[in-house]
Amino acid sequence: MTGFPQDPNYIGLNTPLGTEFDFTALPVEGTIPPEVTGTFFRAVPDPAFAPFMEDAAAILSADGMVSAIRFGDGTASAAARYVATQRHQAEVAAGHALFGKYRNPFTDKPEATGLDRTVANTTPVWHAGKLLMTKEDGRPYRVDPTTLETLGRYDFGGLLRSETMTAHVRIDPDTGEMFVFGYEAAGLATRTIAYFIIDRDGALTSEQWFEAPYCAMMHDFTITQNYALFPIYPTTCELDRLKAGGEHWLHDQSVDSWLGVLPRYGDVSEIRWFRGPAGVSCYHMMNAFEDADGLIHFDQCLSDSNAFPFIRAASGIALEQWELNGRLARWTVDPKGSADTIAETVIGPPGDFPVIPAAVQGRPYTHAWMLTMNPERRGPPVFGGPVGAMFDVLLRLDFTGAQPRALALPMGSCFNEPVHVPSAQSGHEGWLLTVVDHQTGPDSFVHECWIIAAAQPEAGPVAKVTLPHRTRPQVHGWWVSAAQIAAAKAEAA
Repeated sequence: MTGFPQDPNYIGLNTPLGTEFDFTALPVEGTIPPEVTGTFFRAVPDPAFAPFMEDAAAILSADGMVSAIRFGDGTASAAARYVATQRHQAEVAAGHALFGKYRNPFTDKPEATGLDRTVANTTPVWHAGKLLMTKEDGRPYRVDPTTLETLGRYDFGGLLRSETMTAHVRIDPDTGEMFVFGYEAAGLATRTIAYFIIDRDGALTSEQWFEAPYCAMMHDFTITQNYALFPIYPTTCELDRLKAGGEHWLHDQSVDSWLGVLPRYGDVSEIRWFRGPAGVSCYHMMNAFEDADGLIHFDQCLSDSNAFPFIRAASGIALEQWELNGRLARWTVDPKGSADTIAETVIGPPGDFPVIPAAVQGRPYTHAWMLTMNPERRGPPVFGGPVGAMFDVLLRLDFTGAQPRALALPMGSCFNEPVHVPSAQSGHEGWLLTVVDHQTGPDSFVHECWIIAAAQPEAGPVAKVTLPHRTRPQVHGWWVSAAQIAAAKAEAA
């Protein structure tokens, strides 16, 4: 693909590819465990057209592409298709880009007026037999899990009022309900947050709106058995700035963070706001739970400023990536006490892309996985992704006092976010699936999907599947078993 600027959004692993593919009988080294039978869906953004204006955050606006790596009978196949969003279809018809800066419609070409701007490029979400491609700036698009054909925008049977839906839903392991929110729910730069609940059969049963302390980037949230938790960090949006052609997000180090605590089935008038430290930022939460004393513990990949370099640069914040004081932080609040304070405890190292077993969502848990950087690396990391550097260590963290277990990659290799495949065997922690990128030259890469025993990542992969096509960095993924897909097909028949 040609015409793209030679800036960090479009070079190295971030080089635009613009190709869909479908491959069967992929090369397999080792043995694929029988339990790994299903599909690893991945969101792999890839811009179809070169931008017509400079945009530091353009990597976040790349067209959504859904990738499927399928496993069955010890074999593997892979396919990728663009999500046929209204935006993507309009640009394909025009033959060039129509949309301007990230989440700023005031910078679009006139032909884009009134069109849905979302690129549905962040997380494939599976619930109630439906596959949704999501991004937090709009409503999701439904995709056929077998053909990867886009079936259209999805609004839960016309019931959804919010203009947006998060890419980070939380599904209760006991009730099967999906808990969801959308920020800027009432429109661009509004403080409105929509909180909605989808039952196990896919019906929207509740949608309530409330106001945040300010309009903030809210990429993720969490639940406990009794509460929904809404974190607010000072990466903020202002309508006047957008109208002037400015950036959607700027970060303010002087503004307090907040944690909203709402009873899961309560009225939004019951929300309580707890004041956190000024200037901090987080994109992904690991989990949250209540202890025997009723205290809420909220675990997150926290840093002292926004992790995206282009947001810090636009905000005039002169901090390098290694100066962010990243850590896995536990915020503890008392939902029934009188104080609005937050106590912070560091429970893990810097890193991101936390993963937990689905069965412990919102519950006390003993272990989890995340990606981090090797502090002993003797050279630069692989360049790519929105932060500009890819992770090269997979960690299993143990919260019972045992030492972490780690799988470190050699120079020139990096991990994408793993997904967890549960095991039916008692005491077995299941499997982790992750795409590993290997840089083989200045602008050449090969890619493999690794299957790793979740309890012992340091042992390395039990199987490697070679992907025969270049791929860009994944954002998030989702594992769907073959039984779930078969059940959805049978119900739809």
